[in-house]
Amino acid sequence: MNQILSVDNTPKIKPKNQKNINNYQRNSGPIEINTIVKFFAIAILIFGVFLIGTGSYSMYMEATSGESKPKPVIYVETKQETEISLKITHESPLAKVTYQWNEDTETEVPTNGKREVETTIEIPEGTNALTVYAVDEKGQEIEYRKVYTIDKAITINVEPNGNQLKVTVEGKHNLTYMTYRWDEEEETKIDINDIKTEQTIEIPLGLHTLTIIAVDENNKTETYEQEVNGVVKPKIDITTDDQGNFLMKASDEKGIKKVEFIVDEGNKYLIDLERILPVEQRKEFEYRFPVHEGENKLELIVYNEDNITETSRVSITI
Repeated sequence: MNQILSVDNTPKIKPKNQKNINNYQRNSGPIEINTIVKFFAIAILIFGVFLIGTGSYSMYMEATSGESKPKPVIYVETKQETEISLKITHESPLAKVTYQWNEDTETEVPTNGKREVETTIEIPEGTNALTVYAVDEKGQEIEYRKVYTIDKAITINVEPNGNQLKVTVEGKHNLTYMTYRWDEEEETKIDINDIKTEQTIEIPLGLHTLTIIAVDENNKTETYEQEVNGVVKPKIDITTDDQGNFLMKASDEKGIKKVEFIVDEGNKYLIDLERILPVEQRKEFEYRFPVHEGENKLELIVYNEDNITETSRVSITI
């Protein structure tokens, strides 16, 4: 059998860059993956920067917008000597409005969701600090503080005067009456009908609480309260005897503690009875001191068991 063998004798020409093409074909896979990874990495980084920038800008806008939000406005006007007109206005509904004097309990002014509220405040006598607070429904708040000084309509002054108290009551307006009592005893009422009065009140023995109330024609009231320890001062008597001596006598219900006397404003003497006598023997005291020609000055000071003193001064010329 005849077989025909066909042979292609046409020479094959190898491209000059065949080697490079083969290499490119072998390495094309890894090159494409790296490129994709780098692309996504860069994209994620850009997206992250975008998110951070957007968040920071949002926070900044919130902060700046918070600062620019208007706050409630407080108007305070003194209408009378002892009265304040308070007004709070705002473009948003008010949530709460309060005021207080010093550290006292807050007084709340009803807002009822309104944008404007008003009230009248009485100014207390003396020196007092007013604090006003307002906040809207969005949390925007404001505080106002001012010190007011109002002279008292009535003043009460009490001074000891021996076994009595000297009470002076004075008012800006006509005083109607005053009352006083010791502890919880019945009040004693004194009609005044003047802007000033002076009264004398006997002090009972022992520790007691005195309460004085004064009222003026405008029904303004002032109250004075104080603890008073009622004691009796020592009694003193200074004379001269037939022998040309000062005769000093003193007595006290509780007992005399010590005696001081000064002669001619220079020589001072002390007799400490507490050291030499029991208390029951110290309720009366008697002492003589010689006088000289010319002017004689003597000052006698007696202390009792309660350290209450009584002083007497005499001067004689021989």
